[in-house]
Amino acid sequence: MILQNAFKPATIKIGLESEDKDELLEELIDLLSRNYPQEKVFPRETVLEALWAREKKMSTGIYKGVAVPHATVEEIDTLRGVLGISKKGIEYDSLDGNPVYLVFLLISPPSEAKRHLDALKQIALLIQDSLLLENLMKASTPEKVYSLIREFEESI
Repeated sequence: MILQNAFKPATIKIGLESEDKDELLEELIDLLSRNYPQEKVFPRETVLEALWAREKKMSTGIYKGVAVPHATVEEIDTLRGVLGISKKGIEYDSLDGNPVYLVFLLISPPSEAKRHLDALKQIALLIQDSLLLENLMKASTPEKVYSLIREFEESI
């Protein structure tokens, strides 16, 4: 159950405040940082640099209002995710030119490359389910979003 281990209610934010990709990555990394184990040092700048390096290769705004920024960072302890939902849309330089509404951010250490790839594959399956995307957008609490992800993952 990769996605339900990566995305927890504490790292799901409904009502993103960001208006563009710069603000968005900062907002999501701030949420991840606040929920990182307190006994460990969160490599904030390294994570941001890795995400921007990936974005420079090609936008991760990929499909019907969904973005999946992701990177590997040596200093991260395990696969971690942040899910952000925007009601108004965020300018993201998406491949289709449209704003994004759902953002699945993934960070992992290089040693967990297989789990990272598996998580990306599951997100690819998830975003093909238009009813699920609609339900994620309608969810009013992080717990409801998490429940939808868990149900999806248990059904595949």
